[in-house]
Amino acid sequence: MAELWSVIRGRRSVRRYANRPVEDALVWRLLEAAHWAPSAHNRQPWRFVWVRPGERRRALAAAMAARWEADLRADGVEPVLAAERAARSQHRIETAPVVLVPCLDVTTLDPYPDPLRQQAEWQMGIQSVALACQNLLLMAHDLGLAACWMCAPLFCPEVVQATLALPAVWQPQALLTVGYPAPDTPPDKPRNPLEEHVVIRL
Repeated sequence: MAELWSVIRGRRSVRRYANRPVEDALVWRLLEAAHWAPSAHNRQPWRFVWVRPGERRRALAAAMAARWEADLRADGVEPVLAAERAARSQHRIETAPVVLVPCLDVTTLDPYPDPLRQQAEWQMGIQSVALACQNLLLMAHDLGLAACWMCAPLFCPEVVQATLALPAVWQPQALLTVGYPAPDTPPDKPRNPLEEHVVIRL
């Protein structure tokens, strides 16, 4: 119990990593942990794309950054600030030791004749992928690694699909960066009091 609590309590989002590669065996361990997550109907709808360093990774980072910069400018952010924020994101993706893109395979979902139940089925698939990602993040922390959950692919799924040559039925849900934590990792951020997030009904 104490060890499990330590992993849950100690996990955090880390965006800076040491200049040290992560062994392939550890990445497969992370993916195996993700694969043992619960899923609706046990359909295991997650698909993980392991994007190795190289031209494809650079293209993905550049395309996502360009889309974000355009969105920021459309939102009224000053061009210089928009460019700086996009460049930081691009650098993080390009230089992370490991980049994983979790996707939802919509072919695993049950078909329904009405849109309400079909929407619920789709949401169950997304929740299943998120549970797999949480397993992965907890395992990373337990192995002495650090990781960061990035939701950017939700804002440009077609960019991610095209750049990574993914099947149209794979819907990108996030981008996970993983590596050994940098020595200057900032301190943990506090949580709100638990009572603010719980409602009890009798």
